[in-house]
Amino acid sequence: MTDVTIVVATRNRRDQLLELLPRHTAPVIVVDNGSDDGTPEAVARAFPDVRVVPLGRNAGAGAARNVGVALADTPFVAFADDDSYWAPGALERAAELLHAHPRTALLTGQVRVGREERLDPISAGMAQAPLGTAPDAPGPTVLGFLACAVVLRRAAYRQVGGFAERLGTYGEEALLAMDLAAAGWNLAYVPELIAHHLPAPSGRDPRARRRIEARNRLLTAALRRPGRVVREAVAETWHDPDGRAGLVDAARELGWVLPHRRRLPARVEADLVTLSRWEPAGAPAAAPAPLAPTAG
Repeated sequence: MTDVTIVVATRNRRDQLLELLPRHTAPVIVVDNGSDDGTPEAVARAFPDVRVVPLGRNAGAGAARNVGVALADTPFVAFADDDSYWAPGALERAAELLHAHPRTALLTGQVRVGREERLDPISAGMAQAPLGTAPDAPGPTVLGFLACAVVLRRAAYRQVGGFAERLGTYGEEALLAMDLAAAGWNLAYVPELIAHHLPAPSGRDPRARRRIEARNRLLTAALRRPGRVVREAVAETWHDPDGRAGLVDAARELGWVLPHRRRLPARVEADLVTLSRWEPAGAPAAAPAPLAPTAG
């Protein structure tokens, strides 16, 4: 598998990363976000063929992936988390599809969770996505993805600038998906591409995560969506204490947002509105975040 490089962003999950690295079937670049558990050294010792890039600080998942993509020398890049891996044959098939569909920038696959391989509800939602299939795409159109289950055309990723590093980690995928669509690329869900996700207890503060997610939802809306959508996102966020903290954090970033604000093309905005009003069959609430990143 020489057409795909796997980029793994990691921080302080040494043992799980060491367990899963042998399951990868393509060249791997591990970008370490300032781990203090010896992850870079352990990976370098155990897997001399894996390129290890220690950043020396926690720059965030998006920044780590950007570093990995810049170092890759293949036309396509797959992302994996330190607790995920691609099923055998998935990346070979992804490369075939991307070669066959030159206007497709991104393929997002089906996520199977845990040892029992439960279907991730976000994948179930993507299978029902209401945007149809573009004539030159290999699967239904989506406007979001889970980073552990995506294969990208490297040239398209670099064209739009990759992940916005200011967003850090959690919810950083939405802006990249919007920017790829705005640039005229197709994004497709292809369920035959299977990624296995084996989440372990993270020990991370769930309230802190909700705060960051709220911040990033608001920043993404402010960067690309109409004022009405931004106001609705603020109103929804205000009802939750962690959301209010995220709103304060987002307000501090206005000096960065304003010069980077670009409205999406009308067709992309219309698709986002469609997704925000759509509810997958069997879903208890609105569409999963990778399908409808913000309110519409």
